[in-house]
Amino acid sequence: MIALVDYGLGNIQAFANIFRRLGIRAEPARTPSELLQADKIILPGVGAFDWAMTRLNESGLRETLDELVIQKKIDVLGICVGMQMMAQRSDEGTLSGLGWIEAEVLKFDTTLFKDRTHLPHMGWNDVTPTAEIGLFQGLDLPRYYFLHSYYMAPIKPADTIATTDYGIKFTSAVQSGNVYGTQFHPEKSHQWGISLLKNFAEL
Repeated sequence: MIALVDYGLGNIQAFANIFRRLGIRAEPARTPSELLQADKIILPGVGAFDWAMTRLNESGLRETLDELVIQKKIDVLGICVGMQMMAQRSDEGTLSGLGWIEAEVLKFDTTLFKDRTHLPHMGWNDVTPTAEIGLFQGLDLPRYYFLHSYYMAPIKPADTIATTDYGIKFTSAVQSGNVYGTQFHPEKSHQWGISLLKNFAEL
């Protein structure tokens, strides 16, 4: 069963609908006991970093999440701010992140942009995987929907599994062991997103 971490942020129903169409069991997890049933976990997120971390910390799920991800090595996929929360810190706030990936979250420096580019980075953009395996198995020239002004910068280059250009080339998907993340929204990205979520379920 895929647990959709429901701490009040993120479109849980969109993920549930996709997995239902795929014939894959996915359920909202609002309590530690529901979360403990998970074979895999999806951590969605929207809004500001500190607000999302506060909601997660107050949800009663944080300790169980750490246990499943760090100790039991359950596969987890963070989406948008859910991915950013997996880092150690963010320019967007003062709270510590989950620290599941050695990384920090940085704000785009628009002074480095060569073109007239604005924040947030919103809409469809190309994603270039480092290899067509794992999350990107069978995906050729995928495009995904983005909405963000901050991006994850992993300490270890090998943790970057896909990049995107928006003024600069930035990390748009990560993997460190059993921890995966996408800056884009697969649940809003039509067939490319459905295929990626199916790949995650089949890891």
